[in-house]
Amino acid sequence: MDDGKDSAQAESRTGTAPPAFRAAVDALRTARLRPQIEVEPTPAPRRLAPFAYALEAAVVDGDEDLADGRLVLLHDPAGHEAWHGTFRLVTLVRAELEPEMAADPLLPEVCWSWLTGALQARGLTYGEPSGTVTRASSHYFGGLSARPAASQIEIRASWTPREGRGGTPDTAAHLASWCDLLAQVGGLPPAGPGDSSVVTLPQRRGPQPR
Repeated sequence: MDDGKDSAQAESRTGTAPPAFRAAVDALRTARLRPQIEVEPTPAPRRLAPFAYALEAAVVDGDEDLADGRLVLLHDPAGHEAWHGTFRLVTLVRAELEPEMAADPLLPEVCWSWLTGALQARGLTYGEPSGTVTRASSHYFGGLSARPAASQIEIRASWTPREGRGGTPDTAAHLASWCDLLAQVGGLPPAGPGDSSVVTLPQRRGPQPR
């Protein structure tokens, strides 16, 4: 979470940024998202690009925290050879799984298809996608032996959003797609038309120690 000082510094840096980046950030701030997803700004990494803005989000259902993640918007006005563009989106998404679901050998491929499918479902064009899908299991011993075994899925990915008018990508739509991914990983049903073909794992998790 960001404190007041970090927020003030982020606002100052955004205010001096190029117009295309300011427009992209404004679109992120004003995007309308489904109510089960709580989104707020968080301090952005400072060494990945000249300009950066970050959000963190959690999928909440009652008292349950089903999934969480972070989305970072990077901008280099001079362009970046690896990105093939001036903007880049970087994400981390994670959620707890039932152990039997985590054991599914096709789980990594399915989770990666959720990311690309979420972007395609909203008609977004993008380039240079890359990332990893990691699953891990935790078993507790000694003073923690009363805790049941836990399994987690983690998606780390990045892609280059295609730039539109004024050199600014449609970051609001990319944020909505990212939230669709969060919802899928968290086990929520599809939010609207066009998403009914998405396969959703029946996964849930309770409050997780931080």
